[in-house]
Amino acid sequence: MLAFVAANFVLLGLGGDRWLADQVFALEGHRWALQHIVLTTEIIHVGGKRLSALAWLVVVALAIAAWRRDDWTHLRRPLVCLALSVAVSTLLVSYLKHATHMDCPWDLTAYGGGRPYFGLFDARPASLRSSGCFPAGHASAGYAWVALYFFFQSTRPAWRWFGLGVGLAAGLIFGISQQLRGAHFLSHDVWSLMLCWLTALLLHRVTVRWSLARAALAARRNASAAITRSEPVQEASR
Repeated sequence: MLAFVAANFVLLGLGGDRWLADQVFALEGHRWALQHIVLTTEIIHVGGKRLSALAWLVVVALAIAAWRRDDWTHLRRPLVCLALSVAVSTLLVSYLKHATHMDCPWDLTAYGGGRPYFGLFDARPASLRSSGCFPAGHASAGYAWVALYFFFQSTRPAWRWFGLGVGLAAGLIFGISQQLRGAHFLSHDVWSLMLCWLTALLLHRVTVRWSLARAALAARRNASAAITRSEPVQEASR
């Protein structure tokens, strides 16, 4: 959270977003030269989104299978939690994209567009239609998989850092690609990462506590049943 606050202070408060976009825009010849190339549009943007969706469907299928197999009991909660984390985090980012009123860099006059820059908390004319660019939607399709950290923490703890690395790597690839196209500022990706991480953390905590509560309730019921069964035996021995 400290890193998140510091990043927002630098990127939004001190203008780090626009400084970085200025450098990228200048390096591309003062135009978004990578906006429509196959690598960024077809492979990373379209292909990456489809790959993330396919991976989510695989997780859902595994979760359904886990509820039908007795030897996969230990995987039920982690798989359900992973599927929920990816879905909720991406839907949350999608909702905020339409609720906020931030433009993409390519929409701004400084980068070849036709709109002035408005910050996240700046007053914006009601007549100016927003582009729905904050937070970064495509980056969230990658960062949502930071939930793998909690999945492996529950199933194979030694792999949890690998799971975190997968989510971070996917988000970075998707996010940097979009920044090179002029679709997002860096702060858009930072917000997507934090939203995905907090969603995964919250769902993990909730489902773990729910499982512990169920286990405690089952233990109390078993203890009560054992006492009930022992009472007739004690009476008979008397």
